[in-house]
Amino acid sequence: MKKTFILDTNVILHDHLSITQFEENDIVIPIEVLEELDNFKKGNSQMNYNAREFLREIDRLTGDKIFNGGISLGEGKGKLKIALNTELPEKLKISFSENKPDHRILGVASEYQDQFPNEKVVLVSKDVNLRVKAKSIGINSEDYESDKIDNVEDMIRGINHLEINDNELVANLYKSKKGVALNGSKEELKLVNNQFFILNNGQSSVLARYYSKDNLLKKIVKKTASGIKPRNAEQTFALEVLLDPNILLVSLTGKAGTGKTLLALAAALEQRSVYEQILLARPIIALSNKEIGFLPGDQFDKTKPYMQPLFDNLAVIKHQFNKTSKDAQKIDQMIEKEELVIAPLAFIRGRSLSNTFFIIDEAQNLTPHEVKTIITRAGEGTKLVFCGDIHQIDSPYLDSQSNGLSYFTDRMKGQDLFAHINLIKGERSYLSELASDLL
Repeated sequence: MKKTFILDTNVILHDHLSITQFEENDIVIPIEVLEELDNFKKGNSQMNYNAREFLREIDRLTGDKIFNGGISLGEGKGKLKIALNTELPEKLKISFSENKPDHRILGVASEYQDQFPNEKVVLVSKDVNLRVKAKSIGINSEDYESDKIDNVEDMIRGINHLEINDNELVANLYKSKKGVALNGSKEELKLVNNQFFILNNGQSSVLARYYSKDNLLKKIVKKTASGIKPRNAEQTFALEVLLDPNILLVSLTGKAGTGKTLLALAAALEQRSVYEQILLARPIIALSNKEIGFLPGDQFDKTKPYMQPLFDNLAVIKHQFNKTSKDAQKIDQMIEKEELVIAPLAFIRGRSLSNTFFIIDEAQNLTPHEVKTIITRAGEGTKLVFCGDIHQIDSPYLDSQSNGLSYFTDRMKGQDLFAHINLIKGERSYLSELASDLL
């Protein structure tokens, strides 16, 4: 059955190319959506960019047919139509007020359902509450799922614990510096490049990394970075890839207190002679730009409270050294010379980054398109590290399956220059770990 999809504003703000994702089905944009997009067209955020790009596309397609019957979106695609009616149908006025944009969008979906009883009309929205309202009056509603991934828990795990009976394999891994060749092809083994293992034969265990190019397992040796020592196997794996010059893109996931940002910063400082600059950035989600404007000071003063967690991690590393030591003084000098910069992500966006170790904290609050924008800014000699907890998302329109961190981790899996580690055990303190597990 052919479908007609009614798009909510937040779908377009999430992905300005969303109208190309519905195959041969028709798309309807309520005029109320264009009114709401008008409020987002000014600004530097990703939502502002998406609003502008979508409105430009609508302008390119503009013609009488876009309001009457619709305009074809191309071969194999459906039609795009803008619905002008904004008055709420009488049957909805009983339950919903007319002065709310969401309700007028709901009204468009209701009218299309009445006009085309032989087609399936679906309201697409990332707003859970609007989807519930739609279902309450018999309107089909769905989340926008074109960039969602399946089996997110399996994908994000990243590390395999294996109980094996092969004593010789473990012994050979300890002996060989070049690694141990595996029996069977890569396809048969179903292993992924840069996959990590904890191998245990009942008597001894070994940490190993898989290299698909040579079909080899290699033993992992514990490393230290800027005075920070790994406290568990996952942290050992994390430092392995963070210090590997061949890995240019890293995804670190895990709950609060597992050491994601601390390890990334420690590894960056350990390699400070390799990179011209170290950048730490995080998106500002908690308050809108208007609310930030009421805080005193310039743009850096206003955003400093949001950057404090990054400064806290830097303080932990500085405490590993004596205050008068060269290492501690070098960190202060790097900040003064802007070789080490901590800033909101909005101030970094748009730059071309070369020879930079770039750490993006709280990456679970980014959309897939935002992550793509950041990665495509990487120039020669740049390493990108995305840190985040996919179960602690502050954005109302993202979840564990649709956020940018999960999305790019899934898409990049198996690439030579990419590695993913999921940190499990909290190492901040026993109290922190207890609270994380029980509360």
